[in-house]
This record gives sequence, C-alpha cells and structure tokens, in this order.
Amino acid sequence: MPKVYLKTYGCQMNERDTEQVARMFTEGGYTLTPTETDADAILINTCSVRDQAEQKALGKMGILGKQRRKRAHVVYGFMGCMAQSRGEELFERIPHLDIVVGTQKYHKVFDYVDRILKSRMEARMDDPALSLSGSSVCDTAEEADSQNTIRDHMPKARNASAFVSIMQGCNMRCTFCIVPDTRGKERGRPIMEIVKEVEFLAGQGVKEVTLLGQIVNLYGRTEFPKVDGKSPFVQLLEAVHEVEGIARIRFTSPHPIGYRDDLIAAFTYLPKLMSHIHFPMQSGSDRILKLMRRPYKNAKFVEICEKMKAARPDLAITTDIIVGFPGETEEDFQATIDTVERLQFDNAFVFRYSKRKDTPAAEMEDQLPEIVKEERNQRLLETVNRLAKEKTSAIVGTRQTVLCEGPSKRNSSTLTGRTPQNKIVIFEGDIEKLTGQILDIDVDDSTDFTAYGTPLLVGV
Repeated sequence: MPKVYLKTYGCQMNERDTEQVARMFTEGGYTLTPTETDADAILINTCSVRDQAEQKALGKMGILGKQRRKRAHVVYGFMGCMAQSRGEELFERIPHLDIVVGTQKYHKVFDYVDRILKSRMEARMDDPALSLSGSSVCDTAEEADSQNTIRDHMPKARNASAFVSIMQGCNMRCTFCIVPDTRGKERGRPIMEIVKEVEFLAGQGVKEVTLLGQIVNLYGRTEFPKVDGKSPFVQLLEAVHEVEGIARIRFTSPHPIGYRDDLIAAFTYLPKLMSHIHFPMQSGSDRILKLMRRPYKNAKFVEICEKMKAARPDLAITTDIIVGFPGETEEDFQATIDTVERLQFDNAFVFRYSKRKDTPAAEMEDQLPEIVKEERNQRLLETVNRLAKEKTSAIVGTRQTVLCEGPSKRNSSTLTGRTPQNKIVIFEGDIEKLTGQILDIDVDDSTDFTAYGTPLLVGV
C-alpha cells in the first residue's frame, strides 16, 4: 500500500485544504505517514501571504530531494497559494519537483500523483533505470465551483473541533496581498451544503466548528440575497446554530467593510457563537490604511470593536497588524500602538511587511529598511505581549468553560482546551474520557499566554 506524506505551512484554510487532499488519498488506498523517509509521495501545501512560509516550504522541499538517490520513484509536489503564484517557475527552482497544483485544483491532486507513481512503479519493474518516468504536471487554471470541493473530513477517533470552508477567494485587492491572485474571486458554497457538512461533523462527535473564509463575513454577498435585512453570512450562522450536537461556533477572518449591525446583533441572540473574534486591523493610521487600500478608517474599526463589546461584554478580540509598510512614519506607527492600547486586544499577530510578488505595495516608494521594521516589530510585540499576559492572568481564580481538545502539544501527559474567549487552558485528566467534552475548570495559575486549571470532575 503506497504512503503519502503531507506537510502544511500557513493558515487554517491551508490546513483545511490539506485535510481534503488527505481524505482523497485514504479513499484511494494510500496511507498517511508522519515521516517523509518512507513516503511514496511527498506533498507540501503552503501559502504566499508571508514570505517566511514560502521560504520554509522551498527549503523543506529542497532537502527532501536528497532522498531521490535512494528512492527514485517518489513523487514530489507543491500545492496551494505558492504553487498558484509561481507555477512553472517552481520546476526551475526545485529540479526534482513533479507536480505543481493551484488552489482551485485540490480535488485533482490524487489523480495526478497516482498516475505518475503507478507509471514509475510499473516502469521500475521492467527496468530500474526507468523509475523516473512519468510526466510532470502544472495545473493552476481556474475551475468553476472549486469552492464546493473542500467538503470532506478525515475520520478521527476523538475530534472536538473542525474547520469548515464556506467560501474561496477575495475581491478586496489590498495592496500588500496576493490572495486575490492565488485564490481567485469570492465564491461561496450553498448554505444547505455547509449545514449538511456540519451535521456530518456533529454526528462524528465534533462539538465546535470554525467557519473559514478569506473574508468570512462577506460570504455569499454576490450569490445570495439578504433576507429580513440579514446578510447571507448571518443567515448561515443561524442555520449552523440549529445543528444539534454543535455547541460552539467560531469564524475567521472578518473584514471591517462587511461588519454590519446584523452580525453584531447575532452575538446577542446566538449563544453558540463564541465570545471571540479575530478581527484584522492591519494599521492604526488612516494614511497607511489608505495606502493599503483598506476601505475604512481607524475610527470605524474602533467603533465596530466597541459595538461588539457592548453586544457581548465578555468578548475577546485578537487582530493582525503589519508594521513597516512602505512609507510608514513614526507617527503612523505610534497611531497603531495607541489603538492597541485603547482597544486592549487579547492578542495580536504582528508581521513585518514583506514584498509579495505582483502586488502594488511591492512597487511603492519609501520601502523601509529591515532594521526599522524589526525595531518597530519588537516595540509593538512588547505592548501586545504585555496586554495578552494581563488578559490571561485576569482569569486566574475564575471558573471557565473549556472544550477539551486532547493532549497538550508540549506535554502529552496533560490535556488542553479553550475557553469561549479562545484562551488556552492546560489541565490533567483522562484523555479517553475528556477529549471532546465541555468542562468547568477552576483556573489556578497562568504563565505568559497559557492558563492552568483543575477540572470539576471526580476521579479525573
């Protein structure tokens, strides 16, 4: 039975896409292997939003090519946003590469790999020197309805939560972002198809779903009508909320341009919506937001956050921020720090601006030196980390409702879970009994961004 090794770099959407590919391979008779050394096919899925993810993927694939001397039949492939962006160029960069598959062709990855691998294995039986036969494949073409192909999940014995892809693409064209070119225009899945997927997950024991979209709250705006003043996204939230067995709903990532009052109101009457939103701000400077082609001002972003906290007083807000965007002055940067202090984010992902291929920002004047970007990055992180630690320490001495996700990544002898505000809590207990369960936990201590507690159960 052939084996496939899958590696993902990047966001939750990449993870969800990889799961779909994994499902196709297992259905096709392959087994998944956690080690590349015994794999017959090696596939890397990576994004292009940040240069770091691309460089990691390229480095990893370059190193893996050394195996070809001993295992010449192995099929090597890139898939995802970097594959979409770079296309044929990747074959020049990685000589041993066999497959490059873009973001709208995940459903064809298995067929491409299987065809090449079978060809090589059959040729090797006749003549070992022919084991490298089999044509390479580069498929980055658009495909209608590709958003409807990310719908299957890998069965798991204990599965507390799952990602659900509700749409693909983005129409916003921020000047720093390559996503509209790598994932295409916005296109959403039908509400009932998404609900069926969530119902299936609930039947598998999943308690929490996270709805995924590049700009998730703009879901369906070009395909589906408003109903009673509610956007398609709010209609979807209401429909998922009705699924029996699902106790928690999250979504990521929304955009301020589509954050209307109907979505804010949903947090007042849909209790399964968790008290956390990841809400990218990018900058606190109106001037930089305009250069980024983000169609809102800082005051509007602040207003939405304050409305959300009024609707759900225990709401936690996390965000994305880019520092060192072309032309960013010290005054612009200070506006970002001031906004972080004002809104008291629970956490933030801080990124130094990096040029992305074929984006307007890459051609802008006043590109900042790396030393300036790094210095601002560190200053902002100091503020963000201080606030995050304060938010975590604030729950010490409280009782939190936590969904147990399974063993902790850093210590498999302990368990990990998340509060409604998406804060991580570590505790002890029986992995078989508690994984997938929603528990009351008394939080006893915290270190940096992690809390520690004791479940209120006898015998665990």
